[in-house]
Amino acid sequence: MPPSTPSAIPCPFPDCPLSSLLMLILSRKPGESIVIDGRITVKIMRLEGDTVKVGIEAPIRVPVHRQEVYDEIQKNNQEALNQTVARLPRLTAKAKPTPPRTLTAKTPSPNAH
Repeated sequence: MPPSTPSAIPCPFPDCPLSSLLMLILSRKPGESIVIDGRITVKIMRLEGDTVKVGIEAPIRVPVHRQEVYDEIQKNNQEALNQTVARLPRLTAKAKPTPPRTLTAKTPSPNAH
């Protein structure tokens, strides 16, 4: 198969929804890009050994994370949802409202320098 021919393989992530069971595989060279949804551009910047440097242009409101950072965010969010929130104690008697404090400006004494 030529390197520029798109191919599809089953999505390797266990949480893939039914509608995204395929993953598009594209070959790109440094300087070439991929456009997603007309709003996101992924550009291959350079190759450094076995590392690919990728540039991503996306709208400011589109979160972009490395997979390990995204996984950690999801884990922390899930833990926060599962935490029990301590209830505040219920007040037994009505407290009398405290009158608001008024601030008065002090005038400097005539002898102050």
